[in-house]
This record gives sequence, C-alpha cells and structure tokens, in this order.
Amino acid sequence: RYAGTAPEPRPGLRGGHMPGAASLPFGELRRDGGTMRPAHELRTAFEAAAEGRERLYFSCGSGVTACVLALGATLAGYDDLAVYDGSWSEWGLPGDRPVVTGDARVQNGG
Repeated sequence: RYAGTAPEPRPGLRGGHMPGAASLPFGELRRDGGTMRPAHELRTAFEAAAEGRERLYFSCGSGVTACVLALGATLAGYDDLAVYDGSWSEWGLPGDRPVVTGDARVQNGG
C-alpha cells in the first residue's frame, strides 16, 4: 500500500504515502519469537530508512504500529522522535494533503 499500487482496504482513503516517507515494516524490528532485535541491528535498519536524519517521525495505518517503530528507534539510540497518531487514516482522506506513489524509499521489501 505504501507505493499506492495495492488496493487500500479502507473505503475513502487514497493510496500512496506522505512526501519524504520511507517504509520500514515493524516486523523487520523483531526476531523470530517476537522479541526486538539487538540495538545495533535496530540502528542499522533505522539508518538505512532515515538516510541521515536524526529527527524521526512515525506513522502507519492508524497510529498503533507507529508506536512499535518509535520504541525500536528509542532502543536504537534515537531520541528526537514523534508519532503522528492520525497516521494514514487521517492523511489519506480526500483533501489537499500531498500523496506520493511509487516505492523508491521502501526498505526491506516493505
């Protein structure tokens, strides 16, 4: 759905993502068994997605899994974080908020 090519399952929401966004699925932060990966592995994942940014903003479909990403970033040593609790459920509504399609910034197959 990040790229805007898969159908959006929630009626009324546009497909795509916010400008400047990167996709890092929260499942990439977990080991088999569901525990978080070690801090150095988390840092590597976030560095690839963040492209040098130290302030990170997290969103997802509804704001819930964005919190898991923020936790992972905290464990990885980031401390300048924000969670957009409206996430795609708000941003993707019809209106004048910009939406980007394509997958140029997808990390780890997200």
